[in-house]
Amino acid sequence: MRVESFELPDNLKEKLNKAKKLEWITLVYLATVVILMYLVMGSSQAMKTAWLEDALSMIPAISFLIASRIYNRKPTKKYQYGFHRVFSIAFLTGSVALFGMGLFLLVDSTITLIKAEHPTIGSMMLFGKQIWMGWIMIAVLVYSSLPAMYLGYKKLPLAKKLHNKILFTDANAQKADYMTGFAAMAGILGLGMGWWWADASAALFISFSVLKDGYTNLKDAVGDLMDRKPLHIKDDKPDELVDKVENSIKSWDWVKDAKVRFREEGQVYFGDVQLIVKPGTNVSKAIEEGLEKLYEFHWKIYDVTMMPVEQIKDYSEKDS
Repeated sequence: MRVESFELPDNLKEKLNKAKKLEWITLVYLATVVILMYLVMGSSQAMKTAWLEDALSMIPAISFLIASRIYNRKPTKKYQYGFHRVFSIAFLTGSVALFGMGLFLLVDSTITLIKAEHPTIGSMMLFGKQIWMGWIMIAVLVYSSLPAMYLGYKKLPLAKKLHNKILFTDANAQKADYMTGFAAMAGILGLGMGWWWADASAALFISFSVLKDGYTNLKDAVGDLMDRKPLHIKDDKPDELVDKVENSIKSWDWVKDAKVRFREEGQVYFGDVQLIVKPGTNVSKAIEEGLEKLYEFHWKIYDVTMMPVEQIKDYSEKDS
């Protein structure tokens, strides 16, 4: 088992630092969004829902920044496998918060719609002119959507390179933030046209979106903590790195056959390798050299146990 602190390759260190800067920018930006939306939301259910979603969207950024300060600490006597799983915990925390808020917003919006409440949007004096507050709300919603989309697009390639799910979730949510903004705008415009149900309907649409994202992320977070086979962060397809590692090991001249099993610990992979060793091999020396080859094979491979066996056992069953 490795005992040193984990270091990303130099090219990925640069990407991690860039991701941290983007998350700090995101926090400052979202703080201004939350304040502005609170000041103008009035009695609009759609604005209230969008405001809560924007406030909640600060959690992934905060979680990522905290986790990025902890993940590469050296293992201790108490935490002998290191602190890599802190990213998985951050992913779970953000997912639970998102799912819980989605449920709350769904119930709250449904009750408002059933009660047939008729919210109103007033006017205010600005530079000596009377302006409908709906236009100000829409301007704030544009501000809450367009910069967020840009930040999401900037973070997405970084998340894929770093294999960081909390960053990927944050980037995806911000990339799709325009849907929340446009839904809330439609609700406000509908309210201005006298359609009392438009506001609550827009809030209901937003809450479904939040709930869907929360459920998807929660399912993935629990899967990772249950030591599921590593998957790509952009889809549910298995990471081909596992098969590449297994094929590479099988090509070693002292290995007759091998079976690789990996699990995700945050950004990196832990696992074990069963080996059928060819006769006449200096096993201890061969394993030491083999481990060094594995750790050089890819930066994601962090902690591997090699086990010489007489017969390879496949403990897995077909997925139901």
